[in-house]
Amino acid sequence: MQTLTRIATYSFQPEEVFNCLDNLGVTGMHMTESSVMMMGSKLNLQFLTENHTGLRTKYRWTGKMMGIKMDFTVEVTKWVPGEEKIWETIGDPKLIIYSWYQMHLLLTKIPNGTSAKLSISYKKPEGVFHKILSFLFADWYCRWCLKHMLEDGKRILMKNVKEHGT
Repeated sequence: MQTLTRIATYSFQPEEVFNCLDNLGVTGMHMTESSVMMMGSKLNLQFLTENHTGLRTKYRWTGKMMGIKMDFTVEVTKWVPGEEKIWETIGDPKLIIYSWYQMHLLLTKIPNGTSAKLSISYKKPEGVFHKILSFLFADWYCRWCLKHMLEDGKRILMKNVKEHGT
């Protein structure tokens, strides 16, 4: 298993940062928009539970990347409001560069704000083609995801301050 981590600081309280990063519209934004890293593709998000946040929340991502079908379900396995969240793929995920992944968000209050530590752990897929793609792109893609998730959160928080003064 491989784990990559990125840390960002925010000039907001942990509860505000958590509420922002707990929102899949923010942390999943990079997968729902066409980009070079997504090879011009984008994924569709479907919630499988009534609740969109909290423990046991489940959602499904579907779509194609490089013409290969992607279909995976994710479940929140730990959720401590304002502090920590863990979510991971469940079932039989159809992914390209991983066979399974887990995200871990841990917030720490610091003077004048919050430190957010975001990690992704993954297992390499089976099959020669997928193993080659994983070797070439998995860590690169992980770093890109972590960067965008944290930067998108910061951008949304700053936008809310400008728009609402909160």
